[in-house]
Parts: sequence; structure tokens; C-alpha cells
Amino acid sequence: MIRKRAWMRRGWLVILASMLVAMFAVNSFAADEVIVTPQEHRRGPEQTFLTYPEWFLVFSPAEYAVFVREHNPSDFPFLGHIGQFWQGYGAVYEATRNRYPMNWGYHVMIMVIGVSTTVEYGLRAGYETLIGRIAELTRTHGQTEEDRYASRVAQDYVDFIRVEPWYKFDFRSRLIGLWKDTSLWGPDAIRKWERKYALTTEYGVKAAYGWLIGVATKASYDEPVPVTAVILDRLPDGASAELPNMKLLRQDAGGTALVTLPRYQEFTNEAAVLAKLGAQFEEIAGNRGPILLSLIAPTAWAPPVPARDILFTQSIRTVPGKKRVVLAVQVDSLGALLRSINGQSLSIEHIYDY
Repeated sequence: MIRKRAWMRRGWLVILASMLVAMFAVNSFAADEVIVTPQEHRRGPEQTFLTYPEWFLVFSPAEYAVFVREHNPSDFPFLGHIGQFWQGYGAVYEATRNRYPMNWGYHVMIMVIGVSTTVEYGLRAGYETLIGRIAELTRTHGQTEEDRYASRVAQDYVDFIRVEPWYKFDFRSRLIGLWKDTSLWGPDAIRKWERKYALTTEYGVKAAYGWLIGVATKASYDEPVPVTAVILDRLPDGASAELPNMKLLRQDAGGTALVTLPRYQEFTNEAAVLAKLGAQFEEIAGNRGPILLSLIAPTAWAPPVPARDILFTQSIRTVPGKKRVVLAVQVDSLGALLRSINGQSLSIEHIYDY
């Protein structure tokens, strides 16, 4: 009986010791666990560079939309923008070709949109310089209804493509609106009808081409993830209130936080807010290396980064005295850079979130 009680005491001691060891192991695992970006939120490091040419085809229409509010379309530098597109592509190609595996799919896509934009801008430059300018010279009452309608559509288009692919824009309804919302006759009839012809052609072609691209894209590619995963050194006070679209996925005992932010242009806006609140970016879309950003700055402005981080610069052709500066900085340097330029006479054009 005594032996039995002794065995039972030893048994309980063994069980208790095992439980303590297990608890210690679990706690040690939890303490040592590292926050990582989930696989479904990781994107290739080369994509921060290769998304630049795509985004130039947002910046160029945005520049056009502002320009034609008060200027003639014939004065817009279409040919200059063709050159800037290919300059940008050349720079990102050189930056990636010896650093990352060749992303053939992305390069082919850039070539397709680059060639189609070159053709479009070349045709528009030729048409506006000849036919469009002659029609402009016949006006005696300023912009026609059609000029103003085209200006509104140009801005609607830019607002749309900042968050959605261009081919989803509803050109068909804008074509219908052109004939429904503007009169058939009135002052400056030559310009009115010339604009009706030009805009009908433009909207009609883009509606058909966009539909074809949409069908091909849906058949070839999955829907892109609409958010970007970011690892922050901490979640700043007030960040959740200022950024209602930010989602906290996880946070460790040290404060390191895994969050998601809306992708595309909204990422730029929300990343700037996080930087202003003092956050440091540790990882973006699974990447800790270079991330691209572009700034619009006075021509004389010198970036506060080493020369090797300046990918290229180019003038803003419709705004004298302004230039685009494209930088490639390390992810963990992004927050400090954004804070250093806050309050200066420049703007963050875009942060290319892979």
C-alpha cells in the first residue's frame, strides 16, 4: 500500500512536470513567433519597378484632363508623352534586368500597352495638330459644349483609372451622353461638329477595344488582390481612426503589426498618413528591398537621398518649373523619407506597392 501511494505521488509529479514543460514550450513558441506576410499577399520584388509604366498611363491622362480645362487639345504634348513613357520603361528595365528573374508576362503586357498608347497618341497628335487646330481657329465664343463635355469625361476617366483598370470605364455611356447632352446646333458649329466626330470616334474605339481587353483579361488572369499587406514596427496611436479601410490582421507582444491597406492610389495616401504618424515600414507585400515612389517637385529641388536611389527625372511638360522624380529606396527607409519631405513644396505622386 505504501509502495502504491509512493508510485501515485511520483506519477502525479511526472504529470505535473510534463504539464509545466508543455506550458513553457507553448509560451516560448508564442514569444519567439515571427510575424510574416501571408503567402497570398506576397508579390514579386520586380513589380514595384514594372508597375511604373502602367501608372504613367494614369499620370498622362491626368495631366491632359487638367490641361484641357483651359487650353486647346492641339497644344497638349502627345509626342512628348510618348517619349516619356518609353524613357520610364527603359529605366525600370535597366534597374531590373540583372537584379531579378525576367518577368516575361509583365514585360509583354507593358509592350502591348506601350505600343497601343504610342499609336493612339501619334494619331491624336496628328489629328489635333491639323484638323483640330483648324476647327479651333473658327471659334468665336470660347469652348463649345463638346469641349467642356470632353473635359469632364477626361477627368471622370482619370478618377476611375486610379482605382480600376481602364478597360472597365464606361465609354459607351459617355458616347451616348455626347449626343444626348450637347445640342446639334449652336454657336461655333464647325467646332461643335468636329468635336462630335473626334469624340465619337475616340469613345467608340475605346469602348470596343476595352471590351475586348476585358474579355481577354478575364480569361487569362485571376482577379488581383485588392489590398496590400504591410508589416509596421508598431501601430501608431490614432491610425485606426484616421484610416478606416486599414485592417489589423495580427500584432505581436512587441507591437509589430501586420495590416492590410487598400491597393493602388489609396495605398499612397494611407502610407503617407502612417508615415506622418511615425510608423516605420518593415515589409510591404512580402518585400524588404527597394520600393519605387515618384514625386512632383520644383525643377531645382534636390532629393534627400543618395544619387544611386534616383532612378530618373523628367519634366512635367504642361507645368513649367515642375519635374517628376522617381526614387528607389529601401522599404525600411520609406517612412523616414516621407516624413522628411512632409511640408515641402512637392507632392507624392505615387508609391508603387508591387
